[in-house]
Amino acid sequence: MASVSTLSVERMDVPVDFDQWSESQATMLAKEDNIELEDGHWEVIYFLRNHCKENGTSCTARHVIRALSQRFADRGGKRYLYTLFPHGPVYQACKIAGLPLPPNTLDLSFGSAH
Repeated sequence: MASVSTLSVERMDVPVDFDQWSESQATMLAKEDNIELEDGHWEVIYFLRNHCKENGTSCTARHVIRALSQRFADRGGKRYLYTLFPHGPVYQACKIAGLPLPPNTLDLSFGSAH
């Protein structure tokens, strides 16, 4: 009888320059996308940075949007996130947060809005 192995998730470490990210860099990147960062944006950005630090960077875009949607469900989930980051909360928020884009982020079938 063959044994059933448990599903393992590959964990990639956070980027080497993770701690060199700054709010001023984020503000500059946001301005390039015509976004003026307010409290809601910062909350998403710091949630993503903490999520990356705790879980690594191997999470797929689908995993990241699910985590974001659950965290911000009380404000409207994805709908709320798209009001903050109109070109896609995973794409824009990760970019502004100084994080690598999760696999499949730019897959148009996933629902990228850019």
